[in-house]
Amino acid sequence: MIGDGTPASCTSDAVVAAVAAGGIITFDCGPAPVTITMTATAKIRNAAGPRIVIDGGGLVTLSGDGKHRILYMNTCDREQGWTTPHCDNQDHPQLTVQNITFVDGNASGAGADGGPDGGGAIFVRGGRFKLVNTMFLRNRCDSTGPDVGGAAVRVLDQFEDLPVYVVNSTFGGAPGQGGECSNGGALSSIGVSWVVLNSVFSHNSAIGFGANPARAGTPGGGSGGAIYADGNRFTIHIAGSLIEHNDAVEGGGAVFFVSNDRTGALSIEDSILRDNHSGGFETRGYPGIFFLGAEPPTISGSALSP
Repeated sequence: MIGDGTPASCTSDAVVAAVAAGGIITFDCGPAPVTITMTATAKIRNAAGPRIVIDGGGLVTLSGDGKHRILYMNTCDREQGWTTPHCDNQDHPQLTVQNITFVDGNASGAGADGGPDGGGAIFVRGGRFKLVNTMFLRNRCDSTGPDVGGAAVRVLDQFEDLPVYVVNSTFGGAPGQGGECSNGGALSSIGVSWVVLNSVFSHNSAIGFGANPARAGTPGGGSGGAIYADGNRFTIHIAGSLIEHNDAVEGGGAVFFVSNDRTGALSIEDSILRDNHSGGFETRGYPGIFFLGAEPPTISGSALSP
């Protein structure tokens, strides 16, 4: 438990300590909504858990103050504890983040909590990860680079290639509230599968330029206004979701999906994709989407419009 019933007791130091300890983390900051300004990144210790839940109870906002990534988990980071010899494929920690808001996270730059991997609010590598009823506003990561992304969330590796679940969550949602990064104004991953259910992505931007691989004379980036996914065999399933008013300087104003060995699959069910701008390229017949995979995207019960 973080806090003793007062807003003043809910501090950055308390969050950092609780996250490092692991377990079921809840907040007691009083009856009113509270914003906790993080002065450091909260980091998961790989020996904590194996199950870790961070539950804001619908009242808590964690702010990076435009200076810090907010939450970090990396099973291959020896500083967080080396727990198996196969760090990129282990079943723990199993992290669930729910009923909480992340604002003004920033992973730009080359600092210990920033660097070129992205994940302005949350960075995850390894174990298992799930988002439920979580909101992301105004998060940032590096503005250029061919394979950096995820203003809100960046994920690399999951145990046995099981998917990341995103349920009933919002990324942006209003003008001026979206995320910005070189690629993936909301989500970004390499070789990671996603199941996105009943969620909203709007007003997010991929602001790099030069694509991936970077064109000569450019820094690269600019793809996946909302979602950027790269790698070999992976899948993305989007259902019951709204993806609108996102922008990519290069390709995939809504979704950029590239399976390098053409084994990956994208499916969209009972969803609306509209007014997602692709400045450079997208796949004909699929407004807002750039797709290279095993077969054409599977679209059912959904409306895609420019």
